[in-house]
Amino acid sequence: MNPAQHGTAVAAETADFVATVSAADLSTQVPTCPGWTLGDLTQHVGSVHRWFTELLRRRVQQPPTSREVDLRLPEQPEGLPAWLATSAGEASEVFASTDLDAPMWAWGVDQHARFWVRRMLFETLVHRVDAQLALGLSPHIDRVLAVDGIDEFLTNLPFASPFAPLTTQLRAENRTIRFTSTDSDGDGDGDWLVGLRPDGFALAADQAETHAADATVRGTAADLLLLLYGRLDHRSVAFQLLGDRDLLGHWFAHSAF
Repeated sequence: MNPAQHGTAVAAETADFVATVSAADLSTQVPTCPGWTLGDLTQHVGSVHRWFTELLRRRVQQPPTSREVDLRLPEQPEGLPAWLATSAGEASEVFASTDLDAPMWAWGVDQHARFWVRRMLFETLVHRVDAQLALGLSPHIDRVLAVDGIDEFLTNLPFASPFAPLTTQLRAENRTIRFTSTDSDGDGDGDWLVGLRPDGFALAADQAETHAADATVRGTAADLLLLLYGRLDHRSVAFQLLGDRDLLGHWFAHSAF
């Protein structure tokens, strides 16, 4: 996917989120985000939109020293869905007026404005799924989006330690974990190999390596995305596990995002 597609997908995911929560009881608990209600979830997503949008407006070149932004929250909780829709609309306007290939500070690998559009997309998508699960619905995730989301997650996870400190423990003596989508369309875009070293971990540059990994997880791209975000358990029947189960346990115990 390219930055323009990411921006379009942000709008679509937000619209789906808004449609999901508009007629719902916003006091409903969200099991995949313990302690949060649908109202909390909606406010969180809108706050992320406004924060990322402000970063893009300012085209920040250094890590910001404050996360304060004028959220313009509605006076009543029932106004949160419409407020979220407005936040997404403002984000779309900024996407359209910004050179998304311009250099910009980001906490992940891609030091360009486009990083924040892609990050906003998967923040929104995963929380849209949270909202739908909380209401007993069956979320659908497009496979192309899921594949891009897995790649985005695994590419940036090694840099997430400031807010995901347990990731610093994802080390091992040259061990590998492979994530393979069972619904691949044969174009080679459904396989990810992560290497754990004594000094850290990273997504392997050469995903074409054919040697067996020390541990492998197989599942649909959508399920793998939710697995990586902690929305599914790797011991679920949705996944086929091969190889070192202890290594997989170590990964999932320390890779929370």
